[in-house]
Amino acid sequence: MKRADIAPFLTAISANNPTPQTELLYSTPFSLLVAVVLSAQTTDAAVNKVTPALFAEAPTPQTMAALGAARIGHHIRTIGLWQTKAKNVAALAQLLVERHNGVVPADREALEALPGVGRKTANVVLNEIFGQATMAVDTHIFRLGNRTGLAPGATVRAVEDGLVTRIPKSMLRPAHHWLILHGRYLCKARKPECWRCPGAQFCTFTPKTPAPDAL
Repeated sequence: MKRADIAPFLTAISANNPTPQTELLYSTPFSLLVAVVLSAQTTDAAVNKVTPALFAEAPTPQTMAALGAARIGHHIRTIGLWQTKAKNVAALAQLLVERHNGVVPADREALEALPGVGRKTANVVLNEIFGQATMAVDTHIFRLGNRTGLAPGATVRAVEDGLVTRIPKSMLRPAHHWLILHGRYLCKARKPECWRCPGAQFCTFTPKTPAPDAL
């Protein structure tokens, strides 16, 4: 994608959602951090089904650490990798209490030092909670970066670096959500719905998928 087309493309796909937010349910920085950890290889919808009861019982790092991995696991058994995630959530809650007085840090290195928190999770928290212009590359954004020509790359980090470099700085923070939602609902993995994509004219993907009635 030509650099000159990037801003028009993002403007087009964001027209109906100028101030996007994550679809994960949360009320505090801690609950978002936990929700993002739980969302690894699991849909946001699946996570949103289990977190209300979990957060009702353990809304803070202190209460989550006290709850323990076994009880956390009881709440999240329906999501993928729940046993590992339960251990990580219990451990990260304990470390937040011990190292950060129960406060989610606004620092990448400190976040990534927590169990179950990688670069993508840290980027989501830094973007959503602390307003930093980060780009969390999930499977949707990785696909879009390559398919559209927005920021082609063989690795997640290469796509992230390309997006951070190429997207106008004023658009970078919301672009994280615009791209995720675009990939989730329009530019789908198996069959992108190009016929109803508002940014199709800027996209380098060929051939464009025709509308169903044109097949």
